[in-house]
Amino acid sequence: MISDSSEVAKWRDVLAADGKRVVFTNGCFDLLHAGHVRYLAAARALGDALVVGLNSDASVRALKGEGRPLNSAADRAEVLAALRSVDRVVVFEGERATRLIGELRPQIYAKGGDYTPETLNGEERAALAAVGAEIEILPLVPGKSTTATLAAMQVERQAGKFRLGVIGSGKGSNLRAIYAAIDAGELDAEVALVLSDVADASILEIARQRGALALHVDPGEHPKRLALSAQKEIADRLRAAGVNLVVCAGFLKVIKAPIFEAFGGRVINIHPSLLPKHKGLRAWEQALEAGDRESGCTVHFVTEEIDAGEIIAQEKVSIIDGDTAETLHARIQEAEHRLLPAVIGQLAEKFS
Repeated sequence: MISDSSEVAKWRDVLAADGKRVVFTNGCFDLLHAGHVRYLAAARALGDALVVGLNSDASVRALKGEGRPLNSAADRAEVLAALRSVDRVVVFEGERATRLIGELRPQIYAKGGDYTPETLNGEERAALAAVGAEIEILPLVPGKSTTATLAAMQVERQAGKFRLGVIGSGKGSNLRAIYAAIDAGELDAEVALVLSDVADASILEIARQRGALALHVDPGEHPKRLALSAQKEIADRLRAAGVNLVVCAGFLKVIKAPIFEAFGGRVINIHPSLLPKHKGLRAWEQALEAGDRESGCTVHFVTEEIDAGEIIAQEKVSIIDGDTAETLHARIQEAEHRLLPAVIGQLAEKFS
């Protein structure tokens, strides 16, 4: 049955008064497959009734990009409501089910095995804790996923263009350089997705002006590391966009396992020094303080050790008398804007 949240909340209270427990799960369910059907049946078995929170069309677009949803919310809700395991379907606005969780107060919350309690969105996890819901992680059905299905459908499209996922924290000058190389016919690629841990970062506005999907990911509270939920979200969004290569362009957070597991060997970074010298932040200042006569930039593969992955290419920049941090950094950025698109072009030939 398709219902609004107030109706379901009242129904939940009737069930609770009779000692029965409501299970809640949420998602886009854009392309229903056997994995979904088995997952929902397993979720229903955890309690006495199952409520599915279904992302609206607008929220699916925000999460998955302008090409989604494949099916309207009305059609997705109708299909879900027809399943024997599903007792109620509620369509909700916004990317997160936080408000719906607070209204429905489920006793049990179910999520698929591509999550852990720690990688659930922090906002939703807090809402679940507030209502005292138990979190149950259900195993994935091997070989059955929307991502795999869409990837198979997108093979021909992806073969035509090398798809980039760019993540950054700042002004986006290297993203501008990538677009410039594409416009000049020097780089046969397309920017499929741009993500940032900074909500008002200029790199997002650059992408939006070019018509690319550009999204903010809540990084969590740590100043240097991404929360596990953010790592998971970034990996999921990059997979959903059909990305061939992940480009870190001024991204200031350390990335870990979820992204590497999804894109192992296909994550690169541009760093403003001649690695292995001067790792970490503000490397051009480190070069000046060390009295170096040259600096430069490095494109390298990203590993869990900061600025330690295999070097792909470098460009040297001379340090001249009278250089300040600002003048040196400006010349290094000019080199970055040449080097990064050139390396992406080389990798496009290798990975295509």
